[in-house]
Amino acid sequence: MNTISRALIGASMLTLPMAAIAQDTDILIGSTSASSSHYGYFVAVGQLINEKVDGLSASVVETGATMDNIRRMERDQVDLGLVTTNVAQHAVAGTNDFEGKAQDLTLLWVYTGAPQNVVMRADAGVESLADLEGVRFNPGIRGSATEATTEAVFETLGLGADYVRGSTTDIVDAIKDNRVAGYVKSGAGQKLDASTMDIATFTDIGVLGLTPEQADSLRTKMPDISIVDIPEGAAEGIPAYTTWSFGVGVGAPSTLDEETAYNIVKAVMEDETAQANAMASLKEDDISELTLTYGTIPLHPGAARWFEEQGIDLPETLRPVE
Repeated sequence: MNTISRALIGASMLTLPMAAIAQDTDILIGSTSASSSHYGYFVAVGQLINEKVDGLSASVVETGATMDNIRRMERDQVDLGLVTTNVAQHAVAGTNDFEGKAQDLTLLWVYTGAPQNVVMRADAGVESLADLEGVRFNPGIRGSATEATTEAVFETLGLGADYVRGSTTDIVDAIKDNRVAGYVKSGAGQKLDASTMDIATFTDIGVLGLTPEQADSLRTKMPDISIVDIPEGAAEGIPAYTTWSFGVGVGAPSTLDEETAYNIVKAVMEDETAQANAMASLKEDDISELTLTYGTIPLHPGAARWFEEQGIDLPETLRPVE
C-alpha cells in the first residue's frame, strides 16, 4: 500500500464518523397559526428538543391546527403536531370528519386542558342545564370546537336551548346587554377566561355544572371528551362544579421511531422552565397528569415507555395497540 493510499484511508476513518455524528435527523412539528399562544408553546418545544435530544433537529411549521396537522401527518409532511383530544379520538375511530377513514395517530402528551364552562347571567333564573330549554344561549363561538362539542353534548343528554350564533365580541356584548342569557366558553386551565371576566364586571355570573347522572352518561356515550371537576375559585364566588372538556396535546403516527418518541417525551416531561415560560398555566400543571386526565387515544409506544418507567399504570384508553 503506497503512502497516498494510507493517507486516504486515514482521512476516511477520521472524517466519516464525524460527519455521521454531525448529521442530525430532521423532524417537522405541525403547530397552529403564528398569532396563537399555542404557536409559542411549540416554538419552545422545538428549542427544547434541539437542546436536550441528541441526534434530532426540530423545526416548527405554522399550520391550520388539528385537522390540518392530522392530514399532514397522513401525507408524511410533518412528523408530529398539535391535536385536540376530541378530534384525535374521531380520527382514530374513523368517525365525524373521518367517517370511514380511520387515521394512524397516537398520543405523545397533553399540555393543557380546555374545560367547557357554561356561564350564565345570575339574573337569568337558570339553575341547571335542563332549565336552558327555550333560553337564548350561545353554544360556543361560530365554527369553533366548543360550538360543535356543546351541541353534541346537549343532543346526547337530551337538552335544548334557543341557540344564538356569533363571534366572541358579539356574544359578550349581547350577554352584557341581557339579549343573551349565557354562553359556553373554554376556560383558561381551571379559571374562567378573560371574556367571561369582562362580563362579570357588568353583571353577576354563575356557572352551570353537570349532574352526576349527566356526567356518567357522557363518560359512556362520548369517549371523545373528558369529564373534569373544577374546584372552587374558577372566579370569585364560583363554587366547585363538573363539566365536559377536551385537551390540547401532541400526536404522531405510530410509524414515528420509538426511540425518537421516547427521547422527545422524556425531554418534555423533565423540563421545568421552557414550557412554563411559553404557557403560564404550565407553572401549576403537571403534563403527565394532564395526559392521563385528557388522553382519548392510545399513547405512542415510546411515550408509553416513559410512563411505565415512572411506575404509572396506564388506563386502558391510553395503552398502545399491540
